[in-house]
Amino acid sequence: MAVTMGDPAGIGPEIVARMFLRQPAQKRWIVVGDPLVMHQALTTLDPSARVSRITTPAEAGFEDRVLNVLVSSECVELPPMGKISAESGRAAYAAVVTATHLAKAGTIRGIITAPIHKEALAAGGLRYPGHTEILAEQAGGSRVAMMLANEDIRVVLVTIHCSLRDAIQRADFPAQTAAIRLAHTGARALGIERPRVAVAGLNPHAGEGGLFGDEETHIIGPAVAQARREGIDASGPWPGDTVFMQAREGRFDVVVAQYHDQGLIPVKYMGLAQGVNITLGLPFTRTSPDHGTAFDIAGRGIADPSSLETAFDYALRLTNGAPV
Repeated sequence: MAVTMGDPAGIGPEIVARMFLRQPAQKRWIVVGDPLVMHQALTTLDPSARVSRITTPAEAGFEDRVLNVLVSSECVELPPMGKISAESGRAAYAAVVTATHLAKAGTIRGIITAPIHKEALAAGGLRYPGHTEILAEQAGGSRVAMMLANEDIRVVLVTIHCSLRDAIQRADFPAQTAAIRLAHTGARALGIERPRVAVAGLNPHAGEGGLFGDEETHIIGPAVAQARREGIDASGPWPGDTVFMQAREGRFDVVVAQYHDQGLIPVKYMGLAQGVNITLGLPFTRTSPDHGTAFDIAGRGIADPSSLETAFDYALRLTNGAPV
C-alpha cells in the first residue's frame, strides 16, 4: 500500500507520520512524497525515527521506526506551514501522480491519500478541483464517483466539485445512472450482497410532484427506473431532508446524493474521525480521510490521524475482498 503525503504545508505529513508511529504492527506500506518534508514530520514526533529514501517499492525495508519514502519531489527547503504556496501544490500533485502510476503498474495494491489544498494546486498552475479529478484523469478518464462512508451511512455523489449552478446542469440522466451503478458496485465491494440504493431528489421535497422543479420527474425518476431494469435495487427520488436519516436507521444501504454539500453534510455532521472517502470506478483502490489540510493547526503537533487510519483500514479490506 502507498500513502501520499498530502500538502506539505498542511497536516498531511504529520498524520501520516503519526499513523506510522501509532501502528507498529502494520508497517508494510510506503509513503510517496518529499523526503525532507516527511523527515521533519517524523522526527518532530519521534527524534529516534528516520526516513529511508527509496525509488521503487521493491527497495522498501520494513524496519522499526524507519519510514520508507518513495521520492516524488524534493524541496530545497521546507515550505511555510499553514500557507498556500505553488511549491506545496506541485509537490502534493507529484505524489498523487507518482502513486497512481505505481498502482496502474501493479507495484502497489492501493493508495491512501492525505489531504491536498485546491488553492495550492491552482497556485502551482494545476487546475484541478481535487483528488478525484486528478485520479480520474490519470486512470484514463474513467467515470468515477466519490463515496463518503462511516459507521452509520454511505453516500455517493452524482456531481462533485463544482458550483451549485453547474451541479444542476451536470446532474443529467447519464450522470444519474452512472452514480447509481457505482453506488451499487461500491456497496457490493464493501460486503453488501444486494445493496438497497436510495436516490435523493434535487429539489425540496423531491420536487413535490413538479411544484418545486421537474428534475425528479424528467431525469432522476427515469434513471432509477433504468437502474431497476438492470437488476439494481434502486428507489427514489426521495426527499433530501429525510433520506439520510432513513439510511442511518437501516432502511437503505447507500444514498446517491445530487451535489457535494447535500451528501457530505450528513456524513461529516456525525464526525470526521471515522469518516472515509472512497473513489469508485478506478482500476485500483483509493481511499482518503474525509477532512482537509487544516492549515489552522498545521505544525502544532495536535493533528488527529484517526480518519487516515480508518481510510487505511478500508483500503486494506477493499484490496483483500473483506467486508467493511
